[in-house]
Amino acid sequence: MTGNVTIADCGDSALVAKAVGLDAEPAWRLVHALADALNALQLTGVHDVVPTYDALLVEFDCAATDHATVRRVLAHEAARLGPHPAPTTPPRRFVVPVVYGGEYGPDLPEVAAQLGLSEGEIIALHSGTDLTVRCLGAPAGAPMTDGPPFPKPVPRLASPRTRVDAGSVAVAGRQAVICPMPSPGGWPLLGRTPVRALDLHSDPITAYRPGDTFRFRPIEPQQWDEYADLALGDCAESPDLVVGHG
Repeated sequence: MTGNVTIADCGDSALVAKAVGLDAEPAWRLVHALADALNALQLTGVHDVVPTYDALLVEFDCAATDHATVRRVLAHEAARLGPHPAPTTPPRRFVVPVVYGGEYGPDLPEVAAQLGLSEGEIIALHSGTDLTVRCLGAPAGAPMTDGPPFPKPVPRLASPRTRVDAGSVAVAGRQAVICPMPSPGGWPLLGRTPVRALDLHSDPITAYRPGDTFRFRPIEPQQWDEYADLALGDCAESPDLVVGHG
């Protein structure tokens, strides 16, 4: 253990670094700062660094490096950062248009009934606060965000769908997500955005990163075509406008 980080082998070509002894928010900030530090070093043999909520998976080519080398670098960077590292990149705020309910959000009535709220109250809560992107999940860098301030967690669907359309806006538990591409899914769907979450011709393929925030903005179905040619990156505000945003 180094400071507030434990490091353990994970198979023959990966390590897991986990933040310990910290509350959820500082633990999240620490593992993401550690990921940024490791990416900046471009360590020989390391090919993927995946930070989540309180842990970091480091995958490497075991023919090019080894556990001891990567562990030594991780321990050094964890000690250098300390338990409360300063953010290295200003967050961006994305204002994302969403059509709620109907064919776009077929589970909105059920979620409202489960939570004892009206559909309008669900929409107001989902779109009424900035939601922080905590990590990128499957498939293809899906933005896993904090959930809206619902009175209790939202259950997953009893029978997952075999296909969820790209742009679908879903919630489950205390989390929320935008589905970046068609895929199976078991999270209840509240709506869908017409803007594209992915740009497969860019590097990286996502305009957002952990620490950025989303503010969902309700639009009417007849407004869909106004936004259909936009990418999510087109919905970003200037970082200067985000710093200190309330």
